[in-house]
Amino acid sequence: MALDPSYIGRSYPPTEPYEVGREKIREFAIAIGDANPAYTDAEAAKAFGHRDVIAPPTFPFVITYRAAGQVVEDPDLGLDYSRVVHGDQKFVYTRPVQAGDRLTVAITIDNIKSLAGNDVLTVRGEVADESGEHVVTSIMTLVARAADEAGE
Repeated sequence: MALDPSYIGRSYPPTEPYEVGREKIREFAIAIGDANPAYTDAEAAKAFGHRDVIAPPTFPFVITYRAAGQVVEDPDLGLDYSRVVHGDQKFVYTRPVQAGDRLTVAITIDNIKSLAGNDVLTVRGEVADESGEHVVTSIMTLVARAADEAGE
């Protein structure tokens, strides 16, 4: 059954603050194979004008994906998570994520459409620091695959 487009615009409460740690940034940089010293060396990051190490550009996925769980788990929406695949991801930055940031994410459903029987959701996550200043916007596309003819 197709998702109800009346849920477009539905917003969810901001997450609890996530404290970005140097070690988490370092682990993430290693996991993605990016040796940029600004991700692991505070002095290198300061030489680039940052107060501490910065996170790779895709790091906010760690917290925005978790926050998007509010959409996935919303019983009113009726999304079948067993059919969901991650379709696309974009980030729009005001500034880099830095070690020591305490970030919250406010999630909104920006779009719901049906495409070849699949439900396609666009979920926007507004990431802010503890002072309320915008850091990055995450735009995530989730695809709920259509059931096959056997209903599976």
